[in-house]
Amino acid sequence: MTVLRVGVLGFGGLGQAAARMLALKQQMSLVVAGDSQGYAYNPAGLDWQSLQQAVREQGSVGFAEQGTLCADPIATLLECGLAVDGYFLALPNLPNTFMASVARQFIKAGWRGVLVDAIKRTSAVEQMLTLQADFKQAGITYITGCGATPGLLTAAAVLAAQSYSEVHSVRITFGVGIANWEHYRATVREDIAHLAGFDVERARALSDAEVAALLDETDGLLKLEDMEHADDILLELAGICDRERVTVGGVVDTRNPRKPLSTNVQVTGRTFEGKISTHTFTLGDETSMAANVCGPAFAYLKAGIELYRRGCYGLWSSADLMPRFVR
Repeated sequence: MTVLRVGVLGFGGLGQAAARMLALKQQMSLVVAGDSQGYAYNPAGLDWQSLQQAVREQGSVGFAEQGTLCADPIATLLECGLAVDGYFLALPNLPNTFMASVARQFIKAGWRGVLVDAIKRTSAVEQMLTLQADFKQAGITYITGCGATPGLLTAAAVLAAQSYSEVHSVRITFGVGIANWEHYRATVREDIAHLAGFDVERARALSDAEVAALLDETDGLLKLEDMEHADDILLELAGICDRERVTVGGVVDTRNPRKPLSTNVQVTGRTFEGKISTHTFTLGDETSMAANVCGPAFAYLKAGIELYRRGCYGLWSSADLMPRFVR
């Protein structure tokens, strides 16, 4: 069995969860982990616990045994030419142009391989779309929107739509429970950016103390409605329905690991017999945000590596491909 060599860029809550998940996989091995201060590399595989300890005690994976501290970890990694089949970009998309700028770094460096992200905003995906020809010319297979939403629920909506002659609406509702918001600082800030009176830049500028004060005012709950979520553009591009028919919202509890409500996608449409019906796909409440983001991300990474090895380069999304389960 060929073991795929993968990297995780971004080692906050999602990145650490991704590393822990990979430790249980036989078909993938974590060989690179990077954050804003450095990276760690071991072609034989990295130990997620030692990486987590380095972050917890000293603030960066660069302090781990196989770590390197540097001012620009991504540029340094690319210069070193490390043997990596693909990367999960578990990076905070703050500012909203950040993920596209990272993609441009890979293109400019002449790197070839597979990249997946879990970005959320429609405008962020629109920036990726402008790079489609660049990815193809560079020999990069890039898959965008590979988390839970967009991602897992977007793909479920594509499958559910097949029962209908016309899709009337896609409604995604999520519930997220986390015991301590500080484990997912960037994710929480991205959610705050969807609240009335906030935008990406204002949410990014909040100090930890200001975030804590805001959460005190809401009893730790973030109630989000009609979010700018890329499920809309991905489903539109896949030919499922116009983006105006897609709505996303939910509740994030930043003080309780139990979900405040069940995560689901409802797809309503008209069948060829003229009947109106709704399919509902609900995620188990026991699955965490990390499980529902990282699992699909690695499944799409595996699918991307299959495409890459066939010489298929360019930009795809979670609405275009079936993920491949990673054993």
